[in-house]
Amino acid sequence: MLQVSWIRENREKLEIGYQKRNLKADVLLLVDEAIQIDDQRKSLQTILDAALAGINEKSRVIGEMMKSGQAAAALPLKEEVTNIKSSISQWEADLKEHNLNLENILLSLPNVPHESVPFGKEAEDNEVFRPWPNALPDLGPDALPHWELSNKYGIFDLPLGVKLTGAGFPVFRGKGARLERALINYFLDRATAAGFEEINPPLLVNKESARGTGQIPDKDAQMYYVERDDFYLIPTAEVPITNIYRDVIVDEKQFPIKMCGYTPCFRREAGSYGAHVKGLNRVHQFNKVEIVQIEHPDKSYDTLMQMLEHVATLLDELGLPFRILRLCGGDIGNASALTFDFEVWSAAQQRWLEVSSVSNFETYQANRMKCRFRDSNGKMQLVHTLNGSALALARIVACIIENNQTPEGISMPDILVPYTGFAILD
Repeated sequence: MLQVSWIRENREKLEIGYQKRNLKADVLLLVDEAIQIDDQRKSLQTILDAALAGINEKSRVIGEMMKSGQAAAALPLKEEVTNIKSSISQWEADLKEHNLNLENILLSLPNVPHESVPFGKEAEDNEVFRPWPNALPDLGPDALPHWELSNKYGIFDLPLGVKLTGAGFPVFRGKGARLERALINYFLDRATAAGFEEINPPLLVNKESARGTGQIPDKDAQMYYVERDDFYLIPTAEVPITNIYRDVIVDEKQFPIKMCGYTPCFRREAGSYGAHVKGLNRVHQFNKVEIVQIEHPDKSYDTLMQMLEHVATLLDELGLPFRILRLCGGDIGNASALTFDFEVWSAAQQRWLEVSSVSNFETYQANRMKCRFRDSNGKMQLVHTLNGSALALARIVACIIENNQTPEGISMPDILVPYTGFAILD
């Protein structure tokens, strides 16, 4: 959530950023309305503060008059106090309404993209930040996509998932289940070795947590909702882990705060159909290891680059060809200031599959969560929040089994063998 004070001081930057997002002019009308409401709110607060101060002063005078036996003379002052209190009740109600209207507008406004975010309308306009430097693997015309390899080796079962739940809920079996578990443990081990504290969070969160990281109101329709208990199934571990620091004043000495966690993730993915979502390419439930950082504003972009290197190292160790994209303004998420996507080459499908997003949200989430720190001058500031997939398993599994298929079976990356307990999945 943007701060009104920031909007006032950075109107030109906001307009350029919203142009990158290809937002219509009526969004700027909302921005103007927010400033107008804030002006009214401040004016009303000034009136209210003056009225309360007036009551205190009149009450003091009334007290002195009563002590000195001037009870009759104090009656007009008492009547004034009664009338002012009546007005105060209405002013307080008006102020509450102004605050609510302002918050609703601010919650609806997306973050302002970082200056390095390129202009563009859709995924095709994203910038290749780091290309794959080598030749892409060519497995020949007989290469099988991961869903056919799964049928051959019993890695996962989509029809069984339909029976148990519905489409988009794969069931991993045998060595397929062990491969998933191996990847989870490998990713967690690498994260904790890099200084991230492992967190095992709840899989359901309340509305305050979903709002804190920007899932609602923006992505409400993409989340599974448990109406009876007013809970949301998490779309990523980012939500509960980042919200650990909701309503917390961080000690500046704690930076950087590094956390990671494995969770299943649940996404409705409404409107996703077609061949591009076949097999594990897009599912409603998948496993993921997430890395999260709470950082000092002066250091967050250096930290973002470090997070990119962490994810890149994982993919290098797995032997998977990958590239990094800098998302354009039309493809970046509402809460993000800058996002990099990692895509792995699927040799059987002959296309790139997104496996990770690493983002800096600057103060957008922190303002919603009221996560702050007191700087060296004693001034209260908002922290910066960052997160990234390290990594999402469904498509990683798809790429591993496609890129490593042999006549004997699926060859496991060397780094995974100690975790899987087998070198060939057959």
